[in-house]
Amino acid sequence: MTDLASDFDFDLPPALVADHPARPRDSARLLDIPVAGPFQDRIVRDLPSLLRPGDLLVANDTAVIPAQLDARRGEARIGITLDRILPDGTWHALARNARRLRAGDVLTFAGVETTAGIVSRDAEGGVILRFDAEGPAFDAFLQTAGALALPPYIARPDGPTEADRDDYRTIFSEHRGAVAAPTAGLHFTPGLLAALDAAGVARRTLTLHVGAGTFLPMRGDSIAAHRMHAERGVITAETAAAINATRAAGGRIVAVGTTTLRLLESAAEPDGTIRPFDGDTAIFIRPGYRFRAVDMLMTNFHLPRSTLFMLVCAFAGYQRMRDAYAHAVADGYRFYSYGDACLLHRAPCPGAPA
Repeated sequence: MTDLASDFDFDLPPALVADHPARPRDSARLLDIPVAGPFQDRIVRDLPSLLRPGDLLVANDTAVIPAQLDARRGEARIGITLDRILPDGTWHALARNARRLRAGDVLTFAGVETTAGIVSRDAEGGVILRFDAEGPAFDAFLQTAGALALPPYIARPDGPTEADRDDYRTIFSEHRGAVAAPTAGLHFTPGLLAALDAAGVARRTLTLHVGAGTFLPMRGDSIAAHRMHAERGVITAETAAAINATRAAGGRIVAVGTTTLRLLESAAEPDGTIRPFDGDTAIFIRPGYRFRAVDMLMTNFHLPRSTLFMLVCAFAGYQRMRDAYAHAVADGYRFYSYGDACLLHRAPCPGAPA
């Protein structure tokens, strides 16, 4: 098994990075990647025909908050990206110019009365903040002072647009708390959900609040040295029971997105049974991992050298995914958050490069 991030690099023409989603959403392309045999070029609207009655589709119902904040400490400008709320009500956040901050400092925000106190900071640019507003007052503060923290590869020189507010929200969105959207869910429409229902494919949701760490590149070439940022997740007893019943009846578990897959694997017992879950996960899935909970994965196309490309290589096989991505590049598939999707079948024995 490799320990080098460079083994997960590939050439991606900048023109294939999507700035806007397909319209309608389910008209995006879908690369069907079976365990063996040729790849199949389809569209997302074909998904019901690729699944079977009795399968269970599991999606992430987190909702994105406007997590990007421009703060001031005196005259100094401090860029803040909220990461996750902690059990005591404080927030972990990433901060530009964090070296200027000290415990006890107070941050202000233009046009609002809400302030945030610095509780502590770490050596990696992270800070713990305590806001003087909570509940509905805090939500109102974010709507006034915050902006969507769009990924840096979505070009918005003047900031997120009004269209982004709708485009960067999935049909499953229910529980606020994510910094970034679970982007595989962006492809679903009411019509597609109705078609899945008609095909006998059941649906359930879980919640994983995607954190700001999703935007951070891997530092260096050592995979073993990389540490994932913790993210908060919830799987209810009802959802766990539905997943376990599906597997017992011979149905397949189809994860919509890597966030869904990571939480399911975090909650899986050695025999694949899913237990209810309410806590943080920092699971890092890379080649060599043995999957317990998920049979199929629908996901977007990911960045070179990223932990998510490592995850899909672990799921479907290293060389299989390199070949699939080469096919996608050659055929003009659109990459990243607003891009196209692929449907992966779990390899019996996922491999890694020598």
